[in-house]
Amino acid sequence: MIGLAIPAFAPPAYAAGDLLIAPTRVILDGRRGTEVILNNIGDEEATYRITLELRRMNDQGRLDDVDAVAANDKEKSALDVIRYAPRRVTLPPNQPQSIRIGLQAIDALPDGEYRAHMLFRAIPKTPAADGTTDAGNSLRIQLIPIYGISIPVIVRKGNLQGTAALTNVRIGKDNEGPTLEFDMARQGNKSIFGEIHVTKPGQSEPISVAKGIAIYPEITSRIVSLPLTPDVAAKMRGEVVISYYEAPEAGGGLIAQVRTVLP
Repeated sequence: MIGLAIPAFAPPAYAAGDLLIAPTRVILDGRRGTEVILNNIGDEEATYRITLELRRMNDQGRLDDVDAVAANDKEKSALDVIRYAPRRVTLPPNQPQSIRIGLQAIDALPDGEYRAHMLFRAIPKTPAADGTTDAGNSLRIQLIPIYGISIPVIVRKGNLQGTAALTNVRIGKDNEGPTLEFDMARQGNKSIFGEIHVTKPGQSEPISVAKGIAIYPEITSRIVSLPLTPDVAAKMRGEVVISYYEAPEAGGGLIAQVRTVLP
């Protein structure tokens, strides 16, 4: 049986389709298990399948799928030690369900950080026949969207440390409009996770906040690109302070900061 540690704060939640999930990130150290709460916020009963997937971050910050055959030893170890139940749930509307997450013995694992991503995927219902018949040999195709949410499940063993630095801040542009871009470097043997606040010197209220910014141990640096509205991009001209903070539920401490002038 997995012992559960329930946090006193209200954890962040993800929503996709009619599924709401909290928390959005799980960290296990082998001492106690935890749980993720699913909630069907739709009007109809829904069924979800829960699986563990492997993903690697690239230098653009994108998480690419990793086939189990191509996984390295650390990735395979994450799949081996993470345990969870149930693996399939059917939720009536507005009905929460807990997914228990824990670890099997990790004493034999080398110190380090291990990670898999827990995927919650909707199982579509089989469409009911509508009682009509097509004339001739016409073919009808019904497209049913299948959505899912994934969250990282991180296993840490040993006294792990990690730091980050921000450099090369600039205003960029993508197909959607202006972006704030900078390079993030990581040192140590653990991932870094938090949120970016952009402020003007002497002002406490940020002009832009981006949450859920991570850099994982498989890379030492990445490019961060944050979309901006034209109004916010205009406010960033001149001197700005870019601050990287821990997430509030982790204490909200300052991780890294850089001051620069943007044209």
